[in-house]
Amino acid sequence: MKKRIRTSGWAKSFARSFVAMTRMATASGSRVLVKTLAPVAAKRAPPPGAGAWIPGLAMGATGTRRFRLYRPPGVEFGERLPLMVMLHGCGQDANSFAASTRMNRIAMRERFLVLYPEQDRLANGQGCWNWFDTRTGRAYGETALIMTAVDQVCLLHPVDRARVAVAGLSAGASMAALLVTRHPGRFKAVVMHSGIAPGAAHSTLSALGAMHGHRATMPLAATPSTMEARWPPLLVIHGDADAVVSPHNGQAAVQAWARAAGARAGPARSVQRGRRYPMSITEFKRKGSMVATLVTVDRLSHAWSGGAASKPFSDGQGPDASRMAWAFAAKQFRSEA
Repeated sequence: MKKRIRTSGWAKSFARSFVAMTRMATASGSRVLVKTLAPVAAKRAPPPGAGAWIPGLAMGATGTRRFRLYRPPGVEFGERLPLMVMLHGCGQDANSFAASTRMNRIAMRERFLVLYPEQDRLANGQGCWNWFDTRTGRAYGETALIMTAVDQVCLLHPVDRARVAVAGLSAGASMAALLVTRHPGRFKAVVMHSGIAPGAAHSTLSALGAMHGHRATMPLAATPSTMEARWPPLLVIHGDADAVVSPHNGQAAVQAWARAAGARAGPARSVQRGRRYPMSITEFKRKGSMVATLVTVDRLSHAWSGGAASKPFSDGQGPDASRMAWAFAAKQFRSEA
């Protein structure tokens, strides 16, 4: 017959205390975990609005890059939509860039797809595209991964391959320009917002010099496989109060584009919409065809013009750069058609 083991009052008290402390620690740990994961969840939360926010992964010989695709609601079977590729700036990712520019709202209304490739922090600690690192070939490796993302989206989603444009901010703008110099036949328009033209830098040190307008922009040159392809029209948007990337870079970019096509500048005109910052617009044409457009925005710093005021690198008082970018691309799509 088994003996009954008596538990002392001290043991019972210890057991009750241990259970209570365990519950408190678990509750406290849960709160800490929620606080820790909340910013991560918010960062990965889809931008507000109707439509699908689709994750993807581009893989190539130089690594992998994540991307997000916005698909507007109500896409019908057999329908083919334009594609806008959006390249974020330093300190941003796909989600924050979509929220800042609000390009998805325009895509929902005008019915086009938006691709947001995302730089890997292991490739650049600040999240910058390495557009300048052409000597080692790292910049070209990143353009190849972006093109892999474009090809993947064109294959799996209802994209009209004849209507593809690319836009970017800061380092993303420079990468957008580099991308079309490598693949000019794949894009019908390119938009550079506060960026630096290809050829102005070949290393981190020279990129810093170019940011301050201390580097000359080399003439653009096509790769051997694209010598017969003409450059897609360029839209440059730059703030005259940009202390991060000198406004001289915007002027250098359109002039480089104009030289490559033999275009000439027309007279500048001033435009102001409501209480937004005024802007000066200069168009470069060759035989009546648009080659490049320079939009210089008064009082705009290093920020997406007309973006969400609550987001970093975004200025809600500027003219709407997202609307301008889409209008510019749509015009090129119509002229091609």
